[in-house]
Amino acid sequence: MDIVLEVNGATERLNVDPGVTLLDALRERLSVTGPKKGCDRGQCGACTVHVGGRPVLACLTLAAAVRQPVTTVEALSTEDELHPVQQAFLDQDALQCGFCTSGQLMSAVAAVETGVEDVREFMSGNLCRCSAYPNIVAAIEQARRADASV
Repeated sequence: MDIVLEVNGATERLNVDPGVTLLDALRERLSVTGPKKGCDRGQCGACTVHVGGRPVLACLTLAAAVRQPVTTVEALSTEDELHPVQQAFLDQDALQCGFCTSGQLMSAVAAVETGVEDVREFMSGNLCRCSAYPNIVAAIEQARRADASV
């Protein structure tokens, strides 16, 4: 089936099987490798991207069902500047092996943008094998403070 995806501001036309997930379309067809294939069951959050501004698990989302713009971790920063959440992750040492980081960042951006009260609960769908959770929460809190001052 022919589909059109808007990914990180670019319009992409693909021919895919109806059962192809957004994650596989991004990684295998469009070479967008920020979203990771962790569990491939929607349990780890490594594949989190934004669709229409909302975080979704790309491994559970059919590419053919996507009608809104897709944003991945690759689109958070510019050539000259990191997104405030990315900067906060660096400042707070909120990453270790890095496998979960793109999904963590995408969920963290959504937490900051929506003003989530309970950060730990909101981020509970993103697993970190290295257990950097205290630093991740500290990074989100830093980004929230920076967002509030703007």
